[in-house]
Amino acid sequence: MTRVPPTIGVLALQGDVREHARALEAAGAAVTAVRRPHELERVDGLVIPGGESTTMWRLARTFEMLDPLRKRVEAGMPAYGSCAGMIMLADRIRDGVRDQETVGGLDMTVRRNAFGRQVDSFEADVPLPAMDDPDVPFRAIFIRAPWVEAVGGGVEILGRVDGGEATGRIVAVRQGRLMATAFHPELTGDFRVHRYFADLVRRAMEEE
Repeated sequence: MTRVPPTIGVLALQGDVREHARALEAAGAAVTAVRRPHELERVDGLVIPGGESTTMWRLARTFEMLDPLRKRVEAGMPAYGSCAGMIMLADRIRDGVRDQETVGGLDMTVRRNAFGRQVDSFEADVPLPAMDDPDVPFRAIFIRAPWVEAVGGGVEILGRVDGGEATGRIVAVRQGRLMATAFHPELTGDFRVHRYFADLVRRAMEEE
């Protein structure tokens, strides 16, 4: 029997929407842009892309998306956030702007812009032992990226930076049906992170 591909939305308020869409399609998912609450109801999972976390939060408020996002995450919708998306899924932020809000769901504390400004962007190896080809590190791209400073007991650490001054910093996590990376896998030709998330969405569909 042919398996129906999961429909994964990409939050299209700001950020690398097209790049995530291409990577998700390569991972075997059907992809749709999500800008309005009724579009959110049509997806099996959601990617919150990179961009600028304060702008994304304000746009989510403007488009009346913040509360619907929280409700779907609380109801068990799988979600994956990259860079700014990691901040959006965090329960706690350090160095955020005044009154900055998140969708939440991941029991972690992230530090906004922890790796520096745009000019401080860099690449680094991140071993991802839970994903395909575990012996091959992921060559990750960091752009004004956060890092994870602390996690709760239910959070699995999927990856840490391996090399350079940032060695050991937590940059990939998962808690149940939620996952996040501080880096931008959509800007590489390595689709392991997107395949991992697409498989997570498929398993959630089978459980329901």
